[in-house]
Parts: sequence; structure tokens; C-alpha cells
Amino acid sequence: MTKTLKNGTLIVVALCNVQYYTGNMVYKREKKVETMSKRSEKVYVVGHKNPDTDSICSAIAYANLKREVTGGDYVARRAGQINEETEYVLNRFGMQPPGYLSNIGTQVKDMDIRMSPDADKSMSLKNAWDLMMEKSIVSLPIRDKDGQLEGLITIGDIAKTYMDTTDSYLLSRARTQYRRIAETIAGTVIEGNEHGYFTKGKVLVGTANPEMLKAYIEEDDLLIMGDREEDHLQAIAQNVSCIIVGMGIEVSEKVIKLAHEKEIAIIMSPYDTFTIARLINQSIPVRYIMKTDNLVTFNTEDFTDDIQNEMIKHRHRAFPVINKKGKCIGTISRRNFLDMHKKKVALVDHNEKDQAVDNIDKAEIVEIIDHHKLGSLETMVPISFRNQPVGCTATILYEMYGEQKLEISPTIAGLLCAAIISDTLMFRSPTCTLSDKMAAGALALIAGIDIEKFAREMFKAGSNLKDKSPEEIFYQDYKKFIAEDEINFGVGQISSMDSDELVEIKERLVPFMVSECGRHGVTRVFFMLTNIIEESTELLYYGEGSEEMARIAFHMEPKDGVFDLKGVVSRKKQLIPALMEAAQAGQNDYS
Repeated sequence: MTKTLKNGTLIVVALCNVQYYTGNMVYKREKKVETMSKRSEKVYVVGHKNPDTDSICSAIAYANLKREVTGGDYVARRAGQINEETEYVLNRFGMQPPGYLSNIGTQVKDMDIRMSPDADKSMSLKNAWDLMMEKSIVSLPIRDKDGQLEGLITIGDIAKTYMDTTDSYLLSRARTQYRRIAETIAGTVIEGNEHGYFTKGKVLVGTANPEMLKAYIEEDDLLIMGDREEDHLQAIAQNVSCIIVGMGIEVSEKVIKLAHEKEIAIIMSPYDTFTIARLINQSIPVRYIMKTDNLVTFNTEDFTDDIQNEMIKHRHRAFPVINKKGKCIGTISRRNFLDMHKKKVALVDHNEKDQAVDNIDKAEIVEIIDHHKLGSLETMVPISFRNQPVGCTATILYEMYGEQKLEISPTIAGLLCAAIISDTLMFRSPTCTLSDKMAAGALALIAGIDIEKFAREMFKAGSNLKDKSPEEIFYQDYKKFIAEDEINFGVGQISSMDSDELVEIKERLVPFMVSECGRHGVTRVFFMLTNIIEESTELLYYGEGSEEMARIAFHMEPKDGVFDLKGVVSRKKQLIPALMEAAQAGQNDYS
């Protein structure tokens, strides 16, 4: 059966029969297991690393489309820092940037966290044991009133305490409360302060005659006694702390009066002396034996890859889980790895593993919307994969809104139009198609913008790089590729309408590329300085084999360390295919 809390959390209660074997008898007990199910249908819609305007805007628009069509929980995310151009677009249309998603791997919060019942350090061992038996758990987190973890107690800890039957001072050393003692032996405090504590003395069974009692009773002891009034009076005379009378025997008024005068507690229990003596150690508070030091805990935000070794190292039956607010919400065990729930993700504007959010292979990819070449991602099951030869992912989304007969809001229209303008370099890129131009025109009307004026403002914001470091400029729009024979190369690009600004950027980037080559397994680096107005690119390069690769790709010689590529503005359609073919040709020549 299931229960749903106010916050929407699904509680799964599983009932199963467990057999216990004792001697010749087999007992069956129904075991109830409660877990906090994380089978959420949340789907993260995310673009590639080092996101551009298309990647961000398409993620926002697609999440919006899916929410309207399915009513599902689709959330836009970004896999990197947004650039100035995208920031300008978001601000222009009053949209907050999507939240940052650095890693899509499974986390502790994606496990079925086993809920822990409320348990505080003042409860008795018997209460803790009964609670653990009822909930069928082997480890019980002890929390304060604010839900923060104070300690941990296990069935083994309790069993070990039960086995220590020779310590007569256990109850006093544990500062056991009289009402806890009464609860444990199903008794009642008929005299004295039930909220008081037994703090001195030992526990004794006082069944001898009064003269014998004098020999071994000491002040502040706790006595388990029978029905003889003379024994009770002798115990009071020796100033004990507490008298426990079994078999439901009523104590005389004289005894109660004298006990009251000396502030001695009297507890009446229905159990016999043997049962009381057997149970009484279970009344000590949990705080006395719970573990408080070097507790191994995990946070809900921890990635499962990071905690597996800790689990193997310590091999506890269960580990407390702490949420972002510092509260202990339950426990997990190694068994939880078997029913772990992968995060669901829809990818936009890419289908390359190297360009995807970290740990993409640990996620469940449910959909891909893209306009690039087929990449290296693999899925375990068939998915919806929409890939069209257009200049921008946003163009595909515009078509999808139409197919679903959904009205596009001015905000979403503005974002999609900006993405198309950005990806097609205001329709100058060879990747631009008639579909891109028609979509941008229709979206501009809905958003109420002038395409040419808006494009100039957007590109100007995007190329304002004076306050940026060479590293920030280099990685602003950077992608990594793998060619023949595992040749790893990276290509960055900056597009600007200002030729003077491109000259300045060039001077700053050249020395940086020297130090950057070799990082992240990249042996060759290229950078495109693209002039939107002139529709040309200066290609910078560094790394062994990079010059030869570009020479083969474009059939020209570099000048002053730069390849001057007239008519080349698209990395996707004009640069990358040429470099890939050059890499293959270079390998064949070498062979």
C-alpha cells in the first residue's frame, strides 16, 4: 500500500511475511517496511557543456512544451556557465537562467531511502527494541527535536547490553529515569517523582529477612522486593533510592508515608520478581549505549559512485542519510544499489557524449532533439530521437509547437528567435535553411522584435570580452571532438561584428592556446575568430599535427600563424567536417 504526504512524497509500505524459528515451533510475523520512494518522473532538459544561446533557449522552450503537452515535471537545466550573449537574451525577455547541473549521475536521494521512526536519546532500550522490531530495522538513528542526528543504535548494541548481566550498577551509571523503569516492567510509580533519575547505587533483589538485608543493602540502592512490609521498612530505614514491588501487591500506607518523607520512589509492577530482574536493564536510556563518534553518514546530494567504497570499507548494515538542511531522514544500505533510480534527461542541441553533462552514461536518456551529426551517445532502450538538417535546434522546436497546436508566448518566441539568429549568424551561416528563416520571421512577430536591430544588440553583448580572461574567452563556446585513430582536438569560436575586437582577442588567445594544448586529453586546439559582417574566419591553431591537419582540410598555407578562411563561418558544417576528413586523410597517408 502507499501513503502520500502533503509535500507529495510517496511513501511505499511493503508487507511481507517473515518466519522465525525457535525450538520446534515456527512463528510468522508480518514485517512492515517503509521507504521514501524517489521514483519521481522529473525529467531534466539540458543542452551541451559550454552552452550557447541555442542550447539554453531550446532547453527552456522544450521543457515548457513538454509540461504543456504532458503535464509532466520537465525542468530546464544548463551544463555550464552562460555567456554574455545568452545572458543578454535572457534578460531581454525577463527569463532567469536555468539551474546548473554539473553531474547527472545517480545520487543518494535517487535511492529508496528507508524512513526512520522518531527516536530520541531519552527513550529506553526496550522502547527502541520494540520500535526496531515493529519497523523491521537493524539500525535506528537517534535525532534531536530539530531532526538532527545525535547518535545511532543497532540491534547488536542492544543485544550486547542484554548479555552484560553482571553489572549491578548499570542503571545508575546510565542515569535511568524512574518512569522509564516503570514503563519497562509495565508498572506504575505510586510514590515519588516519576521524572526523577536513579543516579547512585546498585540494583538488588531484596528477598531475605530484614536482618540479612542490613548486610548487603547500601544507601541509594534500588531494591526489587516481595510483599513483606517489614522488608519494605528496612529498605526505607537504610535510605534506598527506589523500591519495586512485584505481583501487583499493594504497599501499606505506613510504607508510602515513610517513603514520601525520605523522597524514596516506589514502583508497583504486575510481574514477578524474576521477570522484573530480567527486564529492568532494558529501561536504561538509549543515550548510554548509542554510538556518537565517527558515525559514517551520507548526504542526499552525495553521488553513489563516491559512497560505494565507504560502504565496502565500513560494511555497516545501514548508514544514516542527512538532507540539505542537516536533518537525518532515514538510512540506506548496500542493498539499495539494486533498486536505484537513474535520473531522466532529455538532451537538446547535442548528441555527443563528450559534450554532454558529466556522468551521462549513468542517466536514463529519454529523448534527444538536435541538428548536429550523429554522435557517440548510446541508450539501453529505443528513444525518441529527432534530428533535422537545419541551422538551429530552436527551429525544430518551433515546428514541434506547431505540430502540437500550442500557442507560443512572446517570451518563448523571443528566446527561440534569438537562438536561430545566434546559430545562423543572422542567416549568414551555410547551415541556415529556409525553415530557419521562416521560423525566425514568425517568432519575431510574436515576440515583437526587429530581427536586424535585435541581432546587432545581441552580438554586441556577446562580443564584449574586454573584462574576460583568455581562458574565459577560449571556453566560452568550445567543443571537443574525436577524429580517426582517437585524435582528440578542441575547437572554440567567437563571432563578432567588430573586426578590431577580433584582432585584440587574437593577440590574447595565441599565448593561451600554447598552455592549453594537452589538457583534458586534447592534443590539437583550434580557435575560430569569425567576422559576421565579412562572413570569414581567421583560424588559430596549436599542437603537433594541427597545422598539417588544417592545411589538408582547406588546401591552403597559413599566413603569420593563421589560416584565413573566406566564407567559412560555421563550425558545425564548414570546419569540423573538413578537419575530420583531413585527420582521416592524414592517417591514410601515414599508413
